[in-house]
Amino acid sequence: MPRQAARRLTVAALLLSGCASTAIQPAARGRWPALDPPADQSRALVWAVGDGADGRRPARRLAHRIARSRPDWFLYLGDVYEGRTLAQFRSRYGRVYGAFARITAPTPGNHEWPWRRSGYDRYWRRATGLRPPPYYALSLAGWQVLSLNSEAAHGPRSGQVRWLRRQLRRRRGTCALALMHRPRYSAGLIHGDQPDLAPLWDALKGNARLVLSGHEHDLQRLRRRDGMTQLVVGAGGHARVPLRRDYPGLAFGDDRHFAALRLVLRPGSASFAFVTARGRRLDSGMVRCRRG
Repeated sequence: MPRQAARRLTVAALLLSGCASTAIQPAARGRWPALDPPADQSRALVWAVGDGADGRRPARRLAHRIARSRPDWFLYLGDVYEGRTLAQFRSRYGRVYGAFARITAPTPGNHEWPWRRSGYDRYWRRATGLRPPPYYALSLAGWQVLSLNSEAAHGPRSGQVRWLRRQLRRRRGTCALALMHRPRYSAGLIHGDQPDLAPLWDALKGNARLVLSGHEHDLQRLRRRDGMTQLVVGAGGHARVPLRRDYPGLAFGDDRHFAALRLVLRPGSASFAFVTARGRRLDSGMVRCRRG
């Protein structure tokens, strides 16, 4: 059996059998992410979700839905409830998404970043053999995937913004997808827009097509701005928060369902859909990008 197919079957079997809480498996040592890329780079099935790692039933049901599709990659958009210690990560995050450890690219949320040395860093070091850097990049099915950090320094002259600009210069075209916990623009009733993230957003202009975030406990698709479509996927299972229906630029919003984002990446395009634990598709679309 090909390595990619075997890996996908293993993840699905572990989650569907209810063994996710003990399924943290060290990946090969090397650069972060310390993971083997899918053998087939012409297509990648990727799921993304945030604000759902609390160990409770709604989050576990959503994880089972993801597992049944046998994903190539999983993007966790931040916030573990609570994620201050390794024990909390194991009992909350591990119980829900632990089986995805070998195919996960995480970004930290505000609930774990202040205590990263005791929780986030220790958990991912045990899962991969490496301490995760605050931000990093990987290539997947013709796309540059940029895991940014909305909780670390991100001013115009910060190391993160300088790093991001270098990454974008190395790869021409617009086939880039960024993820960061807090959204730059949002119809969320509690948090809303996050102006402090403007330096990251501005660096992505003209270079990226998709920006994924959590933080708001809802689902949002914002109308394209600066050539980018922002998707908020914070309905991972930990409570729900109302939306501002009158928010300018909101193309789709849902504050009633727990759901995750299903992405199919191909060179030159990405299709996406918000999918509930029962498999209901709430909204979908496609973006195209220019390859360098």
